[in-house]
Amino acid sequence: MTQLLRRFLRPYRGSLVVIILLLFLQATANLFLPTLNADIINNGVVKGDIHYIIVVGLLMLAVTFALGVCSIVAVYYSARTAMRFGRDVRASLFETVQSFSLHEVNEFGTPSLITRNTNDVQQVQMLVMMGLTMMVLAPITAIGGIFLAMHLNVQLSALLLVIIPLMAIVIGALMFRAVPLFRSIQIKIDRINDVMRENLSGIRVIRAFVRTHEEEARFAVANDDLTDTSLRVARLFALMMPLLMLIMNGSSVAVIWFGGHLVNTGQMQIGDLTAFLQYIMQILFSVMMAVMMFVMVPRAAASSERIQQVLMTTPAIKDPAPAALPAEPARPATLGRIEFRDVEFRYPGAQDPVLERISFTLEPGQTTAIVGGTGSGKTTLVNLIPRLYDVSSGVIELDGVDIRQMRQADVWQHLALVPQKSFLFTGTVATNVRFGNALATDDEVWHALNVAQAGPFVSGLPERLNAPIDQGGANVSGGQRQRLAIARALVRRAPVLILDDSFSALDYATDARLRAALLKEARDTTVVIVAQRVTSILHADKIIVLDDGFIVGVGTHAELMTDCETYQEIVNSQLSAEEAA
Repeated sequence: MTQLLRRFLRPYRGSLVVIILLLFLQATANLFLPTLNADIINNGVVKGDIHYIIVVGLLMLAVTFALGVCSIVAVYYSARTAMRFGRDVRASLFETVQSFSLHEVNEFGTPSLITRNTNDVQQVQMLVMMGLTMMVLAPITAIGGIFLAMHLNVQLSALLLVIIPLMAIVIGALMFRAVPLFRSIQIKIDRINDVMRENLSGIRVIRAFVRTHEEEARFAVANDDLTDTSLRVARLFALMMPLLMLIMNGSSVAVIWFGGHLVNTGQMQIGDLTAFLQYIMQILFSVMMAVMMFVMVPRAAASSERIQQVLMTTPAIKDPAPAALPAEPARPATLGRIEFRDVEFRYPGAQDPVLERISFTLEPGQTTAIVGGTGSGKTTLVNLIPRLYDVSSGVIELDGVDIRQMRQADVWQHLALVPQKSFLFTGTVATNVRFGNALATDDEVWHALNVAQAGPFVSGLPERLNAPIDQGGANVSGGQRQRLAIARALVRRAPVLILDDSFSALDYATDARLRAALLKEARDTTVVIVAQRVTSILHADKIIVLDDGFIVGVGTHAELMTDCETYQEIVNSQLSAEEAA
């Protein structure tokens, strides 16, 4: 946690100095008041000097006013610094996660990454806000109080040798039990988020299969587990507070008891005993403030550790160092040529590769289709092009350059991707399409929508381009969502267009019109289509057939129907003999 605080609080050193100075003045004023109170009693009340009481009383009011001003300003700066600290940590976490490959995202898990950027950051932020007041004020007050108490009476100060170690033992024993529980709580919050996210995402499936009660039971198990752990922590601190209050009240009784004997024998003045009692209370309240902080420290420490795990993770896929970047090659006449040379890929930790000995070339102006059975590696193969994963061995070249030697942003600049699961963002039709090209005009947006066969249904919406889109495109049908995602890719006008099973929700007539429009629109583009439906790729310039991670056939539909048994099986399972011919 120290490393995280040092890194993100360094820009606010000036504010920290101001806060510490103000808190020092506040602590000094707090410690000065009991001395003034003792003077009023010893030199004013006992002697009956009303003028002395008024003068010192006015001084106490002035000190109290200054104390209040220092406290208000210190709290303001503390809150501002803590909020900015939280903002910076969240921004850094978001930026780090944006650089992750799919491997790191899957390793941490989406619910966990969300929790780390929200709940975990909030825990550390609250510690910073409270720490900039309590953790600075408490030690200054405690040390100053001990010094002034000893100055008043050394004999009576010996009580501190018993009181403070006793409080430390109680606090230390409880913290020893609490720290592992706080770590466990954060993990169980992740589990709650995981179950909740699955339920919200799969609500239609859950209701369709009448699994509501089972899902409620699954959530109840995770919820009860978190509740039980939280109650164990609550019981620990419920035990701690009465113990500390017992020590504090016992300390007051002891001070009055032994101090009364000292006053009775003339070794101590009554005003000094009053001041001593106030100092003891200030010392013990400082310890109590520290305890309140220690309640937060274990959980914040666990949260800080989880944040650091993300920030310290080095992405498996990263840009090469500037010195390692290749010299700017001569710009080819036509962009978008992609070549796979003896590519192999296996997921991290997997024993067997998903793809083996993959070699082929994608040419500009050609439409290349990739087909194969379920689990044959089609989506994995196209995910290698935008470097969502990196090859385990072999080379993928984009316009003659190994994509691992290019900046990721440069690779992405050449690509427009429609993923297997079409995703839309909260906003409007226009903002979703312009996600592909922020500078696209309305005419360009409409053109992309018309090519994607989305123009008619968008024209029928009351708000047209300004029609609202819910998160994930939940308020449009699957086919409409796919067409909007295709329009988003088309408006980008990238040299390479990748369509990963992007026609699956379209009816046959819309599919045919879309393919015909794409043929004209993407005349100079390298088009890659992953398809389950054979009718979508019958007229492709080249068809690559995958089976269990290997290429088992490359050619046109007619060629593959002659010499590729796997392709023949796929076609015959979907089309009649007349349609296949």
